Amino acid sequence: MIERIEIGTRMSKIVKNNGVAYLSGQVGHRDDSVADQTRECLRRIEELLEQAGSGPDRILQAIIWLDDMAGFAEMNEVWDAWVPEGHAPARACGEAKLAHPKLKVEIIVTAAC
Repeated sequence: MIERIEIGTRMSKIVKNNGVAYLSGQVGHRDDSVADQTRECLRRIEELLEQAGSGPDRILQAIIWLDDMAGFAEMNEVWDAWVPEGHAPARACGEAKLAHPKLKVEIIVTAAC
């Protein structure tokens, strides 16, 4: 049975099905640095995972978009400190034009719940 949480016109923030939670992409505050935007993305992800009955140690996959790969090391420093030891998910990171010119990071997560 599919469960949708925080449903909007365009998307749901969480969709759960068969013990898996799919989170919508999360971004940080537009005027912040790559590190600060990453921290805010991860804070929002933690809140959504909690709503879904999951947590950072249950993330299966993460897809990270950066507006510029020059921010890769800065983002990774925050990411590496956040991911629970021994629970690193499958992950991809690429460069993309994001929805607003001041956005530097967007993170999409799939997790077991």
